[in-house]
Amino acid sequence: MKQQRFQNGIEHLSSTDPIMRELIQMYGDCRVPSRTDSFLVLCESIISQQLSVKAAASICRRFMEYFHNQPTDRLILSAPEDELRALGLSYSKIKYLKDLALHHGDGRLEFEEMGGMSNEEIIDRLIQVKGIGRWTAEMFLIFGLGRFDVFPVDDLGIKKAIQFNYGLADLPGKDEMRAIGQAWAPYESIASLYLWRSLNNKPPIEKSVK
Repeated sequence: MKQQRFQNGIEHLSSTDPIMRELIQMYGDCRVPSRTDSFLVLCESIISQQLSVKAAASICRRFMEYFHNQPTDRLILSAPEDELRALGLSYSKIKYLKDLALHHGDGRLEFEEMGGMSNEEIIDRLIQVKGIGRWTAEMFLIFGLGRFDVFPVDDLGIKKAIQFNYGLADLPGKDEMRAIGQAWAPYESIASLYLWRSLNNKPPIEKSVK
């Protein structure tokens, strides 16, 4: 995330929301560098779905080793299913990864053109890929493209963090979350980073595969 805009976001959140101000003072700099390897970010996102951080990291590591740290759409499409299964991938995730590779390979998913697209336009494009829903697309906007104005209201961690930090009796619904988040605009992504950190969690796809 760009340093000056991140700093602007910190100042905005601190001035508009006293709870955010406390979280910022408590946790310091929660900036997460956006990544440039967009195809790999989406591969990791698919692999990580419904897995613990530890399990996801292990499978991602084997996935990278299998492709000699350079998975491409062509290599994924040609990889035998039984060999991908041996990495720990489920049949459904293999199908999703191959569909992602197909979309990227035939030009339906062009990362270079996303810089000029709105968040919703990018989400609409991404969810055409099997296995990519709105949550995964939003994580890509934050961690893959470094967008500052993404509020993942379907994320359970965000719901729990809002309930805890804002003293709510129950998990908030989307309307309640958006009402609270009005003060954060246009820096909802930064607010989300602090909410995740308040649960002593790392953001959902904040990991590197070596």
